Amino acid sequence: MTKDTRDISMRLTDNDFNFICEFVYQLTGIVLNENKREMVYRRLTRIVRDRNLHSFSDYCQLLREQGAQEKDYFINAITTNLTSFFREQHHFDYLATEELPKLMANKNVQANGKKRLRIWSSASSTGEEPYSIAITILETMRSVISDWDVKILATDIDSNVLATGKAGVYEHRRIENIKEDFKHKYFKRGCGENENNIRINKELSDLITFKKLNLLHEWPMKGPFDVIFCRNVIIYFDKPTQQELFARYYDLLAPGGLLMLGHSENLGDYQKHFDNVGRTIFRKPL
Repeated sequence: MTKDTRDISMRLTDNDFNFICEFVYQLTGIVLNENKREMVYRRLTRIVRDRNLHSFSDYCQLLREQGAQEKDYFINAITTNLTSFFREQHHFDYLATEELPKLMANKNVQANGKKRLRIWSSASSTGEEPYSIAITILETMRSVISDWDVKILATDIDSNVLATGKAGVYEHRRIENIKEDFKHKYFKRGCGENENNIRINKELSDLITFKKLNLLHEWPMKGPFDVIFCRNVIIYFDKPTQQELFARYYDLLAPGGLLMLGHSENLGDYQKHFDNVGRTIFRKPL
C-alpha cells in the first residue's frame, strides 16, 4: 500500500475560518459562527484531501483565485444535509388529518377538469422530506387522486443530494422506523449486491420534480403553493435574510396556505403576518 505523503496542516487559523464563513455567506446567505468551527474543520479536511492540497490556507487561496469554478463543489461539501423519512412527524400528521381534508372539501375544479395541489419542499436534501409528503398525499387522497393535479417541487442548493433524491435509492436502514405497510407499498427491496438498498416506488417519484435552487437567488416558479416546507434551514441565515425569505414565502403561498418550519425555528417579527395553527405550522390568512 502506498503511503499518503500529503502533509495537511491541521490548524484552522482565524483568518482562514473567517474567510470560509464570509465566502459561504456571500454565496448562500448561510451564517457560520464559532459554534460551527468544528464542523467546518472536519469538512474542510475532506475537501483539502480531495483537492490534493497541503493546508486549509491553500484551499482558501484556491477559492480566492478560482471561486467561480470551485463554488458548486465547495457548497456541496460544506453544507449540512441531515434528514430522514417523516422527520418531525407532527407536520405530516397535520397534513393528513387537517390540511388535505380541508383542501379536498374546498378546492375548485380548474380549467383542465382537475383540482390543483402544489407543495414545495424548499430544502429537500436527499429527498426523504418530499417522498414523505408524497406518501402522506397518497395515503390521504388515494380514493380521489385521479381527480387531482398534484405536484411536489423539491429544491436544494446541493446538486449531489438532489441527485440522490431524484434517483430514489437509499440504504434499507433509512426506512427501519417507518410503518410496515408503508415499507411494502412504497419501497422495493434490492437483491443480490443491492440487497441492502431500497428504491422508491414510481408512484411517489412521479409526483415530485427535483430542481437546484439557491434560496437567495431568483425563484423561477410562480406558485401559488398550498403548502411550503422550509424546515431546519432558516436557522443558518441571519435575521434580515430570514425576514426577507419569509416575505418571499408569503408571496408564493396561496391565501390560507401553510408554511412549515423546523422544530427550533420561528418567524420572528414576521409572525404578525401569519396565524400560528400548530407546532411550527403557520397559515397565511385568507
